[in-house]
Amino acid sequence: MEIREKIAKLEEIMELGEGSLTEETLLVDVDEWDSVAAISYIALLDEEFGVSISAKEIKSFQTVADAISYMK
Repeated sequence: MEIREKIAKLEEIMELGEGSLTEETLLVDVDEWDSVAAISYIALLDEEFGVSISAKEIKSFQTVADAISYMK
């Protein structure tokens, strides 16, 4: 999966329009990056990538690039 596709997945769980996020986007600046989005992100990682992540790890994210780095 390419980076743009991973970003599109994040935009989808945050209900943002296509092209709203870039790798450099600071998550603190995105109002939609909230607890509901975090839960959706955890489910996405588990279902589509077979990856488990803790809330502590998610809280350490600064940018979209940090979030997509777990999508392997």
